[in-house]
Amino acid sequence: MRAMLDRVVITCAVTGNLTRPDQTPHLPITPEEIADACLGAAEAGAAIAHIHVREPGSGAPSMKLDYYQDVVARIRARNRTLILNITTGPGGRFVPGDDDPKVAAAGTTLMNPEERVAHIAALKPDICTLDLNTMNSGGQVVINTPGNVRRMAKVIREAGVMPEIELFDSGDIALLHDLLADGTLAGPALTSFVMGVKYGFQPSPETVLYARGLLPAGAHFTAIGIGRSTFPMVAQSVLAGGHARTGLEDAVYLDRGVLAPSNAAMVEKARRIIEDLGAQVATPAQARALFNLPSAGSEPGRSAA
Repeated sequence: MRAMLDRVVITCAVTGNLTRPDQTPHLPITPEEIADACLGAAEAGAAIAHIHVREPGSGAPSMKLDYYQDVVARIRARNRTLILNITTGPGGRFVPGDDDPKVAAAGTTLMNPEERVAHIAALKPDICTLDLNTMNSGGQVVINTPGNVRRMAKVIREAGVMPEIELFDSGDIALLHDLLADGTLAGPALTSFVMGVKYGFQPSPETVLYARGLLPAGAHFTAIGIGRSTFPMVAQSVLAGGHARTGLEDAVYLDRGVLAPSNAAMVEKARRIIEDLGAQVATPAQARALFNLPSAGSEPGRSAA
């Protein structure tokens, strides 16, 4: 039985790539808006900001290095301690053609694994995500084969960046064990259970405990709830001995029928839940020490002081 942590790390996922601008007028889109959202989340108590970028004109998901560079520079000009966690999720979707399913149809983003992590090699953030899921996602298929994951992990490792392993179902945890066993990844693993995506882990106390029980020894975890399960999963994750995540990537409502006015407001609510359960929220420095990340301002790949 794992005890509840004394210090809980809050991650704020400020924009993502699936939340649409028509779902909420508060979604950050431009690099300036995304950076401001990260900084506001930090002021509210988030130790980690999880970052995607978007096309400023349309709000569509983007992978442009210039946008990532702009966001990171804006954050670092005002906050040197916030832990930056940049996505590598885009570039893994395949839409089979109607007439010939082996031919990619419109909406396919599948690309070379090294291209999917090129911005990580360039920017060297504290953390980046590494998705292990191959699964149905609406009319698309997300493809992260073991071979491609290993190629992405190699680039991440050489950049001195810590991967946050995103797990969408139990088979992903089996792959995690294989990647640790062959040296692709080093422990203790930093992991997240993504719950609420159709055809993957569904949000419940039983799911959190089941997934936790499959993890390798010493692994850190966060149970992430998508949609209306976001705040219940903050509580469930903390009660099970994990950390917490919220933000407009995961949900757009603060309460039933009430749109969240900002990412900071979502972090404030998560913080209240954590503190009401008797835990404290970790500062960025405490989170760096817990996850053995470099101290703020030190070179990537060095252990925390």
